[in-house]
Amino acid sequence: MKEYVIIIDFGSQYSQLIARRLREACVYSEVRSPKICAEELKELAPSGIILSGGPASLTYQHAPKCDPEIFKLGKPILGICYGMQLIADYFKGKVSKSTLREYGRAELFIDNHKDLFFGMDKQIITWMSHEDKVNKLPLGFEQIAHTKNSKIAAFANKELKIYGVQFHPEVAHTPKGKQILKNFLFRICKCRGLWNMRSFIKSAVSEIKESVRNGKVVCGLSGGVDSSVCAVLLNHAIGSNAHPIFVDNGLLRYNEVEQIQKIFSKHFQIKILYLNQRKLFLEKLKNIVNPESKRKIIGREFIRVFDAEAKKIKNVEFLAQGTLYPDVIESCSVFGGPSAVIKSHHNVGGLPKKMRLKLIEPLKYLFKDEVRALGRELGIPESIVGRHPFPGPGLAIRIIGSITEKKLKILRSADRIFIDEIQQAGLYKEIWQAFAVLLPVKSVGVMGDERTYECTIALRAVTSIDGMTADWARMPSEILAKISNRIINEIKGVNRVVYDISSKPPSTIEWE
Repeated sequence: MKEYVIIIDFGSQYSQLIARRLREACVYSEVRSPKICAEELKELAPSGIILSGGPASLTYQHAPKCDPEIFKLGKPILGICYGMQLIADYFKGKVSKSTLREYGRAELFIDNHKDLFFGMDKQIITWMSHEDKVNKLPLGFEQIAHTKNSKIAAFANKELKIYGVQFHPEVAHTPKGKQILKNFLFRICKCRGLWNMRSFIKSAVSEIKESVRNGKVVCGLSGGVDSSVCAVLLNHAIGSNAHPIFVDNGLLRYNEVEQIQKIFSKHFQIKILYLNQRKLFLEKLKNIVNPESKRKIIGREFIRVFDAEAKKIKNVEFLAQGTLYPDVIESCSVFGGPSAVIKSHHNVGGLPKKMRLKLIEPLKYLFKDEVRALGRELGIPESIVGRHPFPGPGLAIRIIGSITEKKLKILRSADRIFIDEIQQAGLYKEIWQAFAVLLPVKSVGVMGDERTYECTIALRAVTSIDGMTADWARMPSEILAKISNRIINEIKGVNRVVYDISSKPPSTIEWE
């Protein structure tokens, strides 16, 4: 029996984190728009439903709401923050502005230890983020927890299996939050925790076969983790009907072309169609400075190359991409939700509105660490699945300003030195992503008693779990000194190296 939980997203910055927490508990989850109707949910037959938090207030005239019939489906429901207030509103409770806002750390006093708070201490630390609060219990509900500021910080209707919490159990700042979510999954929804990468492979292969049937698929291979896993998964599902195309756009990392060709042909015996398109991409990017323009151009040219090549292969109907969940999240409003556009991704924002090939994205609902786990399950070498993330537009968005062959050579060399040194220092696996950026800044230096006026390289290294948030890596100063020394001494045209110590948010991981 398939089990999964639907998360209805009301615009919370944590909605995807809820999904991650459930998957960590081996229960598959999907995020859906509040526009989803009860009838569709009934057909999906989820094990449970979670209503996320969100930035809106029920006191607003156009506050987002869900189909009220959802509450009549008989499915277990957990409302978080705004989701709790929505439940209260529907069941004739009272929600109003609080005289004292509650943001950050809050001590929760548990009044009922059954079900949702099973196994919890009498007092636990939680993370609050709200102005409104429930002042009157909805009909048929009981209070099960409170804080000094919120008399009703959690409530329950055990007969209907509907629960609400004012705090955020999904964030790390609620230490017992994972256990609370597990209680909802296993004690209330009666899930068994059946989802893992083996079960994902089975369902993904089945879906790919059903979609493709006797058709053929063109798969873009860039050398990164996502596209590599996508290519192997397709080969696993449809064999020779998958046609990986490796486009050398001139924006790849040091020695990447040779490495990928060797691994895929030798390790997997997968035939790759290699296309050298360096001149084409560099010509199209000539004098282009705006990062969004770079992304759009690169995405457009990839599709043109694919389309032209696909026409040479009989019965090709599909284009496969290694798009991941964070790509979708940062590129557009999630499933119609109110999230702001941060930047477009090559996998999402670069596609033309009219495309001859049908798009399939078998990794679209996976996070990066899940893709790595999938790759290991498929037998992909650690040299591939353990690689740091690499953006679709490649080095184009790590050169701030216009792109030239000379700049690419400088950046490739600096990046190679950076990665070599952190690998030798045993830091590579501890770091989520590390790379060099070539800045459009020249500064005065001195080399051999001569005045220089040369380029600046910025080093970026962050720690993260899924790329949604990240902190700058506290790298030992002696390692940074060695890296800086090598870059300046070995690369002609660079006389200054700086280290980026900004976190995400407010900064993004990539500079562009």
